[in-house]
Amino acid sequence: MANRLTLLSVKATALALTLGFSAQVAANMYRYTDKSGQVVISSTIPQEATKRGYDILSSNGRVIETIPPAPTEDEIAAREAEEERQKALAEQLERDRQLLKRFSHPDQAVKAMHRKVRELEGLIQLKRGNISVISSQLDNEQSRAADMERAGREIPETTLEKIRRLEAQIRDIEREITSQSQDIELMRRAFEAKIERLEEVTGKARTLPLDHTRTEN
Repeated sequence: MANRLTLLSVKATALALTLGFSAQVAANMYRYTDKSGQVVISSTIPQEATKRGYDILSSNGRVIETIPPAPTEDEIAAREAEEERQKALAEQLERDRQLLKRFSHPDQAVKAMHRKVRELEGLIQLKRGNISVISSQLDNEQSRAADMERAGREIPETTLEKIRRLEAQIRDIEREITSQSQDIELMRRAFEAKIERLEEVTGKARTLPLDHTRTEN
């Protein structure tokens, strides 16, 4: 009998707590501003009013939670712009960090640029030398072919093929020189941007000329 009473007591207590919780939930009210700007307290809230923000009140009128207004399009755009600005700033800081790991002074970057330019110009000079050698061979073959024509002899296909091959080699090397010359210009611009940035972040001005030929004279 005692066990039965205890069990009933427990069930009654649980039921009372559940009813009390449900009553508390049901008693919650909403405080919001309607379309005309009037403050309204109600057990329900229109969907359109939630966008303006509202308060959830307890049964005794205490604010349980404040729901802020939904952001406007301008606020969303401003927030996204600020996020992009912060992202760009973080990326720039990382680039600056990597740049300062390589160079502590703008002149170091100038010297590195000069070395790279000289290296690429040296390769171009070698290619120009190759063109001179091939051009000499081409002149010889063309002279032989001209002599054959003047003598009324047919020019062998092997000679014509060699002339075409030598001409193609010269064209290929000239394209390579053009491409490497463009690479030098692009590389120079990239270095100049780094040098300018180094001057900004270190507060130190370069003392060396950007044109490497002026350091050689």
